Amino acid sequence: MADQHFSTVDEQALDEVVTFTSELIRIDTTNHGGGDCKERPAAEYAAALLSEAGLEPTILERTPGRGNVVARIAGTDPTADALLVHGHLDVVPAEASDWSVHPFSGEVRDGVVWGRGAVDMKNMDAMILATVRQWARVGFRPRRDIVIAFTADEEASAEDGAGFLADQHADLFEGCTEGISESGAYTFHDGGGKQIYPIGAGERGTGWLKLTARGKAGHGSKVNPRNAVTRLAAAITRIGEHQWPLRLTPTVRAALSELAALYGIEADVHAADFDVDALLTRLGPAAALVEATVRNSTNPTMLSAGYKVNVIPGEATAHVDGRFLPGAEDEFRAALDALTGPDVDWEFAHREVALQAPVDSPTFAKMRAAVEQFAPEGHTVPYCMSGGTDAKQFSRLGITGYGFAPLKLPEGFDYQALFHGVDERVPVEALHFGVRVLDRFLRSA
Repeated sequence: MADQHFSTVDEQALDEVVTFTSELIRIDTTNHGGGDCKERPAAEYAAALLSEAGLEPTILERTPGRGNVVARIAGTDPTADALLVHGHLDVVPAEASDWSVHPFSGEVRDGVVWGRGAVDMKNMDAMILATVRQWARVGFRPRRDIVIAFTADEEASAEDGAGFLADQHADLFEGCTEGISESGAYTFHDGGGKQIYPIGAGERGTGWLKLTARGKAGHGSKVNPRNAVTRLAAAITRIGEHQWPLRLTPTVRAALSELAALYGIEADVHAADFDVDALLTRLGPAAALVEATVRNSTNPTMLSAGYKVNVIPGEATAHVDGRFLPGAEDEFRAALDALTGPDVDWEFAHREVALQAPVDSPTFAKMRAAVEQFAPEGHTVPYCMSGGTDAKQFSRLGITGYGFAPLKLPEGFDYQALFHGVDERVPVEALHFGVRVLDRFLRSA
């Protein structure tokens, strides 16, 4: 196979990436939010493997049990900027009764590794560990320093993870100007024979909102024009039905331009009369890679009010998952002020910045080259993530973040649906591809 012909990855690394993925899954690091998680056992596991590779990892905690790991590989060129390679150790909850296999079994069955974290993102953690250990066996040193970080709390606020590291331990990331992490360089099958590998070069900002409506408490049988529930419901309906205007960032324009070229569609993405929605229609299934990132969004997700059916409460609250594009936060705030109106207050329950990374950088070109070496039939394109990663926190240190966790997936394997989904799993061959591509990129970086 072409990927094996050019690979510098040995059989031990291919075995280890599967073993490490399975064993990390078996360490239950479920993050329920509100601080209810213990990543320390997974941090100790990763740190031990790094130590065996001759590195000197440090385990750091803001809160007892919320372990983070940081280690540095010294490069051969001390004048070169350092590269951050990071992955999170926590996972979202899983209800075992809904799964075909136990979500924390790490079972390897029929060439597939099963369990919570198989794609989000203990697979990438395992790729990093397998790559670093192979380098130690052969005595390889990269050109630039590489800082390895395994973080806690990405699936909640990141306050005990990347946020803590960026705010309290910035010295460990000295010299880092770029970073790579999850959600990029995976196979997207368009259903017509094309294989697309989107590489993350941006993220929408996170604007999780709390809405509070206040009114007049009273008896449920009385006329009450100041009903807090009614006020909140009206605001939530306006927010949920709001049609956000189109806003194209440079990353999304680049994605649309490359996808249009891939499908032989004439499109000038910089033209004043460019019709985005018309192009998305013509792109077919591939439109899914960009359609969530051409606008801001607000989705109501939680409601809370009252304690008894015949009592009108004086207060009602709701939560909204809001996302805003790079450069569009002011517009987002102004729209929320208008949509909530005078009777409902809103605030950020959690806010993180939107990100954008250059798609014409040498680093992006090297990521493309690494994927295309092992998937010559594939087509790499930049894309903006609709959600967010720890790259948001590390951006406080001036680190430009890319999404690059390579996986070669078979047709019908719905990667996006398995994020936080039931029966999360990853093929062994996808892990082998991933460690080969990661090794190739990091050697060239």
